[in-house]
Amino acid sequence: MSSRFGGLKLGPPIEVFALQKAFVEDNYEKKVNLSIGAFRTNEGKPWVLPVVRKVEKSLAADELQNHEYLPVLGLEAFSQAATSMLLGADSPIIAQGRAFGIQTLSGTGALRVAAEFMSRILHYDTFYYSKPTWENHKLVFINGGFKKACEYTYWNSDTRSIDIEAMLKDLDDAPENAVIIFHACAHNPTGCDPTPEQWTRIANLVQRKRLFPVFDSAYQGFASGDLNKDAYAVRLFAELGIEFICTQSFAKNFGLYNERIGNLVLVISDIKNVPQIKSQLTLIVRGMYSNPPNHGARIVATVLRNPDLFKEWKGHICTMSNRIKEMRTSLYERLVRLGTPGSWEHITQQIGMFCYTGLAERQVEHLINHYHIYLLRSGRINMCGLNEVNLDYVANAIYETVLLFPQNKTSCTC
Repeated sequence: MSSRFGGLKLGPPIEVFALQKAFVEDNYEKKVNLSIGAFRTNEGKPWVLPVVRKVEKSLAADELQNHEYLPVLGLEAFSQAATSMLLGADSPIIAQGRAFGIQTLSGTGALRVAAEFMSRILHYDTFYYSKPTWENHKLVFINGGFKKACEYTYWNSDTRSIDIEAMLKDLDDAPENAVIIFHACAHNPTGCDPTPEQWTRIANLVQRKRLFPVFDSAYQGFASGDLNKDAYAVRLFAELGIEFICTQSFAKNFGLYNERIGNLVLVISDIKNVPQIKSQLTLIVRGMYSNPPNHGARIVATVLRNPDLFKEWKGHICTMSNRIKEMRTSLYERLVRLGTPGSWEHITQQIGMFCYTGLAERQVEHLINHYHIYLLRSGRINMCGLNEVNLDYVANAIYETVLLFPQNKTSCTC
């Protein structure tokens, strides 16, 4: 009897996790992992934030804690605190009841719930994502029911900056009710965000064209060390009266990668629609994963709602942000000192966890195969994978690789 599963095709590997597996299995002593997006200490180790350890101990000792189901839309204390962190503690939009959040399975889960809500309930069928963007955006929205996937210009490889005019033109050409995915801060993979003036131009166009914005906020606080600065774009749209959805992840800024803690925020113009929206979101979540996990949500809610713990946590995100900035400066200085062909200022000009190095695929391949330095084929590297032990090794490897495989223009196309 033949198997029902015999005709299946082998699915393509997920690049970042395939690289992680290859790294783990590599026995080379000097191997370096610059692929997967997770914070690492200067010793190359994962970091559990001290404030998280503290709260976990207090929760474990609390006899009132149990393992009962959360409501379908999650822990209300968490969602309220997370929404306030995003829009500001004194946000008039929250005070007016025009903004609310629901707990989700991290930022990816929030995007997936949002995609199904917009495609099945709001009947939107077209979405735009930046070129380049985080590779999961397209997959999540297609799986969520969207039919038309479109790109909008974001990056100018010649100027190594955002191509704002081409971006605005592409958005201006988008049809009414097209969903536009924006990165709230620390654009992945380029590490470059629009300026406040550019965000204003984008917001005005979104209003005029009646587009529907979805902000992906994965790095608030983690990007610059400043919660308010990293929420600038989201708060601007809210102040202008634009309806939108924002997906929040607490993987990076709390180090809670495997707890899958996310928040889906809706900013709306009429509070009378809140009950209907929540009822539809409840049915979507019920049919998808029923309800979210408790542990990470309790941690985040406890920290955000306690002034002393909140202050301690803000110190932690500054520590992480500063370490990334130090690694950017250190790598740049080493590449310049070696006389590496091309311009490398973009390394220090970009922000957030990732650096869009501009290394070509052939160069990336050589770095992986010859030097055992693991990075995405796009040339994106995780700055947290660098430390004082491997900086010289990585810089020398890039220098020698660029000399061996020069590019037509410069060593950097970002």
